[in-house]
Amino acid sequence: MKISRIIISRFPVALKYNFRRVLVIAICWTVIDIIWTRYFHFLPNLNNEHLIHFTSIKAILLRGVIVFFMSYLMGWLLFFGMRHTLRNSSLLMTLVAKTGIILLAALAMNFLLHFTQLAFVSNLSFSTSWQIFFSDASSVLWLLHHSVGWIALFLITQLGVEFQEKYSPGVFWEILIGKYIQPKVEKRIIMFLDLNDSTTIAEGLDSKKYFSFLRDFIYFVSIALIEYDGHIYQYIGDEIVVSWSNTSYNKLNCLDAVGIASRLLQKNSNYFQKRYGVVPKFSTGLHVGEVTVGEIGIIKKDIVMSGDTMNTASRICDYGKSVNAMCVASAEFISDITISWETTNFGPVDLKGKNESVELFAVNM
Repeated sequence: MKISRIIISRFPVALKYNFRRVLVIAICWTVIDIIWTRYFHFLPNLNNEHLIHFTSIKAILLRGVIVFFMSYLMGWLLFFGMRHTLRNSSLLMTLVAKTGIILLAALAMNFLLHFTQLAFVSNLSFSTSWQIFFSDASSVLWLLHHSVGWIALFLITQLGVEFQEKYSPGVFWEILIGKYIQPKVEKRIIMFLDLNDSTTIAEGLDSKKYFSFLRDFIYFVSIALIEYDGHIYQYIGDEIVVSWSNTSYNKLNCLDAVGIASRLLQKNSNYFQKRYGVVPKFSTGLHVGEVTVGEIGIIKKDIVMSGDTMNTASRICDYGKSVNAMCVASAEFISDITISWETTNFGPVDLKGKNESVELFAVNM
C-alpha cells in the first residue's frame, strides 16, 4: 500500500469526504462572489449606503479571504453539520430551516465585509466604520440587497447537492450531458454488497425500526463507498451495487472501501447495539468484466448496467455469505494488483446460473 494511502487513511473517512465537498463549495462561492462584485454588480446603489469600490488588489484579497472562510463555515453547517439533526425532515422543511440560518450568516458576513473594507481599505476609524455599517444596515432594502443573492446561491447549491446524492457523484452529470443515451460497452469493476442475516434481523424488529436500521446501515457504508470514488449504481433493499472504471488503482479503492465500511460499522457498534440490539455485518462480491451501460426512462431517467458480469458479481456475493467471508473476489479482479491483505484461494467454484466454474479468493481484512 502506498505511503499516501496510509497517511490519508488515518483521517476519519466521513470527515475527509465532507471536507473535500465543503472545500469545493467554499471555493465556488468565493469565486462567484468576487466576479459578481467586481464585474457584474448591476443593482443600483442605495442612497444611504457608503460606496465601496473593489478595484484594488488589497480590497479584493481581503474580501476573498473573508468570503472563503465564511463560505466554508456556512457550507459545513448547512450541508453537513445539520445533516444528522434534519435527517428525518422533509426537503421543504430543511430548506426553510437552512434559509433562516443563511439569512443570519449573510448578515454576519456582510458586517465583516463592510466593516473591514471601511476600516482597512478606506482607512476610516473603527468607530466611524461601525457607525456607517449600522446606518447602512438599518435599511430593509440594504439587507435585501445584500442577502437575496446569497439565498439564491445557497438554494441552487442545495438542489445541486440533492441531485448529486440522488444519483451518486458523477451519475447526474452523465445524465445531463447524455453520455449514455447510446448504450456503451465498458469494462467495469462491480461490487455487490449485501447485509448478512437480514431475515433474522427483520424478524427481531418491527417494520419501521428495521427500515430505520437499513437506512443507518446504508448511510455508514455509503460514506466509505463514495469516499473511494465508487459510483453507487443501485440500492436493492439491503443490497448495494457499486461500480468503478477498470484500473488497478480503482481495484485498490474498491478493497479499501470494503475495509473502511467495515470499520465505520464497528466504530458505531455501540450506536447500533443500543438502538437496534444488533451490529450489522455484510458480505461483498467483487468481479470485473464487460457491462452494457445505457440511459433508460422518460419521466425518471437513470443509468442502467447489464451483462453477465453483473450476474457473476451477485453470485460471488451470495457465495461469500454462504462461507461467512466478508470479501470474496474473482481471479479476474485480483489478477493484476498487489494486495496487502492475506487471501484464501477457494479454487474453481460452481456458481448458480453459471455454466463454467469461477476461481474465487477471500480477501481477509
